[in-house]
Parts: sequence; C-alpha cells; structure tokens
Amino acid sequence: MFAVQRILAAAAVLALVAVSAGSAAAAPVQSEFPYPPTTYSEPYRGQFHFSSQSGWMNDPNGLLYYKGVYHFFYQHNPHGLEWDTMHWGHATSTDLVHWTQKPIALEPGIHPGDLWSGAGVVDTANTSGLRSGSEDPLVVFSGTNGVTMFFSTDAGRTFQTYNGGTPVVRMPGTSRDAKVLWDAARGRWTMVVWSDEGGNGVNVYSSPNLRDWTFRSRFAAGWLFECPDFVPLPVDGDANRVRWVLSDASGEYVVGDFDGSTFRTDWTGPQRMDYGRNDPNGSYYAAQVFSNTPQVVQMAWMPGNRGATWTGNATFPVTLGLRGTPAGPRITRTPVSAIEKLRYRTTSFRDRALTPASAAQLLRDQSVETYEVQAEFEVTAATGRVGFRLDTRPDGTAGAEVVYDVRAGTLMGVPLPPVGNRVKVRLLVDRAQLEVFGNDGLFSRSDNVQFDQRSDSRGLSLFSDGDVKLVSLDLHELAPSWGLGESVLQHNLPGQWRAASGLWTDVTEGKQGTAKGDAFYVSDHTGADFTYEGDVRLVNGTAAGITFRADQQGAGYTANVDAGAGVVKLWRPGRDIATFALPVARGTTYHLKVVTKGTNIKVYLDNRAAPVIDATDDQYPSGRFGLNVYAATAQFQNVRLS
Repeated sequence: MFAVQRILAAAAVLALVAVSAGSAAAAPVQSEFPYPPTTYSEPYRGQFHFSSQSGWMNDPNGLLYYKGVYHFFYQHNPHGLEWDTMHWGHATSTDLVHWTQKPIALEPGIHPGDLWSGAGVVDTANTSGLRSGSEDPLVVFSGTNGVTMFFSTDAGRTFQTYNGGTPVVRMPGTSRDAKVLWDAARGRWTMVVWSDEGGNGVNVYSSPNLRDWTFRSRFAAGWLFECPDFVPLPVDGDANRVRWVLSDASGEYVVGDFDGSTFRTDWTGPQRMDYGRNDPNGSYYAAQVFSNTPQVVQMAWMPGNRGATWTGNATFPVTLGLRGTPAGPRITRTPVSAIEKLRYRTTSFRDRALTPASAAQLLRDQSVETYEVQAEFEVTAATGRVGFRLDTRPDGTAGAEVVYDVRAGTLMGVPLPPVGNRVKVRLLVDRAQLEVFGNDGLFSRSDNVQFDQRSDSRGLSLFSDGDVKLVSLDLHELAPSWGLGESVLQHNLPGQWRAASGLWTDVTEGKQGTAKGDAFYVSDHTGADFTYEGDVRLVNGTAAGITFRADQQGAGYTANVDAGAGVVKLWRPGRDIATFALPVARGTTYHLKVVTKGTNIKVYLDNRAAPVIDATDDQYPSGRFGLNVYAATAQFQNVRLS
C-alpha cells in the first residue's frame, strides 16, 4: 500500500467475526458483492488486463494458487473511484488469463484492522492447525504497525479472523506489507515486513506454524520502500544455483543469499525489473508473486488506467526468471504462455530484407486494437533506429512508439545490447495498456497509454532509419478474456452458464434471476442420470426452481417451489407432472434435489430422507442443467451435480 494515501486511512474497525486458535470457530460470514453488471467493453477498459469490475484498485496482495485456481487479491475501494477505506478485492482464474470477479475477501466491519497490503499462502501441511474440513487452510496477512492473520477453510470463499485480530507480529516504527513464504530448505515459514525503524528496510521472521513468529534479522537499505517481495530463483534454470531476490514496491531489487535467518548481498545498489513509471501515480508498482505455484508468476498494479466505473488495472501475468549476464544475474519477465489461448488470428513474416520504404509498407493493411507482437531483428550500425508505431491514424500520427536505437544499444532509452547482432522485441497492446519486453524478458516496461478509441485509429506500422533484416514477425490478434466464470454462484458443473431469457445478475447471496414469465439460466453441461441439487430462495413473485434435461433455451424438466399454488412442483412444457403441498414462504431458502434414473424422477426437499415427488415421464431422456424463475425474483446458490 502506497504511503501518501495510507496517511488518509480511517481508524481500524472492530471485528464482527473473530476466532482464536483452538476455539470453536464462528460460522464464516459472506462478504458483499457490491458490483453493478458490466460487459467489460467500456472505453479504455483493458480486454486482457485485469481490472476490478468496478471501484478503485491498487496493490496486488495475498496472491496464491490452490487446487487449480489462481486467487488474485488486491487493495480495493469497491464504493468509489479514488483510494478510500481499504477492502481486499478478489478474482479467480484457472489459467491466469480469464478472470472472474468474486465477492469481497476482507471487508471492514467483518474483518478487523485497516486491511492494507499483505501476503497469502496455502498451508498444505496444516502447520497452523487451522484445517477444519477437507480443504487446506488459505492464510493471508494484512495490517499496519502489526501483522494480522486471516484464514479460509472453504477454498477462499470466506475468511475468518485469527485470534480476534491480535497481531501475530509487532515491531517498532511504522510497518506494513508482510510477505510470507515457505522456506523449503529449513522446513519453516519466513516473513519479511517493511518498516522505517532506523530507515527503510525489512525485518525477517520465521515460524513453524504461521502463528508464532521469531525475529531473525533486519536488512536495511535506503532504496527499499514498502511492499517487499522475497523469492528464490535458479540462475539460468539451474536448481543447484538458487539465489534470492529481494524487491520493493518500485520494482527495484537486489540478488543475494539467504540462510533462513539473514539475507546478504554484495550488490552496492539495486537494479530495476521494469522500466515503466514506478510510483503510485505511474504505471508499475507493488508487484507480487503467487505462492504455491509450479512457476514463479508475478503481477503488478498499473495505476494510470481509469474509466467511468473503475480505476487501476493489473499488469499481464509474467513468469520471473534469473539470467546470468556479464554484469551479474538479472531478472527476466516474460508473459505467461497461457496468452496463446487468446490468439485468434496470426499474421506472420519471415526473413525479410527491409529498407526504410519497405518496412513502412509491411503492416500497412493491419487494423488491430488488442494484440501481441513478437519480432526479431538482425541489426547493423547502418540500421540506426528500428521499431513500431502503434495506434496510427489517417493523418500519420500515432499513440505510441517503441524504438530500438542500434547505435546507442537501447530499447526505449534503456541499455539492451544485441545478442549476436539480433534484438527481440515483444509487445502486448491493449486499449489503455502497453507492455514491452526485450531479449526474452531481460527488458520490461509497463505503461498506461490512452490509445484513441476511434475505429480509424487502429493502425500498426514498422519503421527503420536504414536497412534491417527482419528475422521474424508474428502479429497475434487477441480476444477479450472476460466472462467465462461465475462470480458468486457456487457450483461444480463444468463449462459456462448463459442466460437464455430473463434478467440474471450477481448479488451477495448468489445468482439472482428476475422475469415476468418463465426465464432460464442454463449450463453448457449435459446429463442423463444424476443427482442435481441447489438452494432456492424466492424473493418475491410466484415460483423458482432447478431445471434439468433441458435444451439451451431451458425447455426440459423443472422442480420448483411455487408460492402461488403452495406446492413443490415437477413440470415440463405442456404438463404439470406432480405436486407436493407446501406453504411456500417468500424469503425462505429451500433445498431442492432431483435424482433421475431412466424415466423415473424423484424430487427431495430440504434434505428429507424420502422424496416428496416420485414420478415417471419419458419426454426428455437427457439434456442441460439450469435454473428457473417464473413471474418472480429469486436467488440460487450451492448448485451441485453428482
């Protein structure tokens, strides 16, 4: 969390939910889902860069990977477009490309403290003793002037407060931004926390269980200001040459060694891992890596992006490496390979000897908005400058330039020597984001650029001052990455859900449907014989239920609760198959379950042992699963198929 705005923070809020280790935990409270619907197509909204569905976002924090899902938490004000009372926002992805907004993870009034930046880990061995079911504890750390711990025992759906919010670590001076990681060599946890005690630096702690921490050392450095990250990386992929990288919010870093207690480096000053404007008003800040991942994956905050309903976005995820160079080991940043999932059209060129005139003509027919460029040039002193102009317009102007200067040996003004007379340049271009990588990630620059949103401002051109050999160029047009997951509906069905009719929105309680007649929300998944169940709450109106063996429009069987008729009903188009008398109360949650086998359909209510309906019908032997409302508003949650 950046310093200037921290000063404006309100006093900590008392916790409403808190548990202590060894005591019975209160039932977790679901935080709010305060987001209006969006298509993510607004002007300047990144199409493959994550931004919050609405509201302000800043630092990534608590990033972790668990059971095939990446959890991206971030500093967040969901109720405004400027920094204010901090929450932890939450989004998830199975591939680091397609993100789904989730309910607030840490919320003032439910979780104590100021909820500023921190860390997240997966306690796979249950060293904390916090596991209470089948899920490993997901443990996150937050707070200032003391580190507060929160944990989830339901795979990140809700978080509880550990020990009433009492800090697990305190230290002199102003402190914040804990980073926690598993130290495999020592078989224990390590924490680094920024503080200003005697000047900028981090305190180092260790713990066997995430609850009890021992101070080990302090690493002091004037450059090391807030949001530290600490990660081991093998040099050139060699597992026998692991070095430790300590970085701060600005992306400055040093490489050294760590013995489990003390970090040491012989560097006299830091390097930069990204050359964007690295401050809270710039385009790259407060990067953090995910914990518990097979590769070291990093995301950072890009402060300069804003629109009508959101402020701030994240960098595209990158894999971090550590490469040996004549000047010593240096960080590399390369976009994660899953970006390939977004490529829907590729234009390629190979082995072209270009003059300035032919270079200018090479891409003249391209009209692109969101895309990736991968290019390799063979250069000589006569080449002079070579590069790309982006967002070009009929009048010849451009929104941005990416330039390699051969004589200076610089990419966008930063030294980057050719390798064997060759230079590689990679661009990620989004509606208001530009990320540039050079020589396989040895150079990185993240920028927010307000590209012109007009349809005639989508040109791309190559230029060169002199002759140059184009070894290769691939232009990949990239599809939007939004809209694949469910934000609040808890379910286990593969594939996507789609609204076939009616108005379907996300609310804190789950998926909400509203219609004047029948409306259906339908899954891609199909089945014939199964158990299908879910929670149904009729907010107002007539009826709501679960649909099965249906087509993509929802035509199939439905088991519902009908307040108008006072029944549980099994029906299909053209026939009410069976009913069970029940005084249906609006505002009450009912659990409906159907079990099908061939033509037999059984309907169960509220976990009763015996079915309330046992009927036979042969109209639909198989089909899709869905949700249904009729002349009502209703909410659905905990939909399960087995």
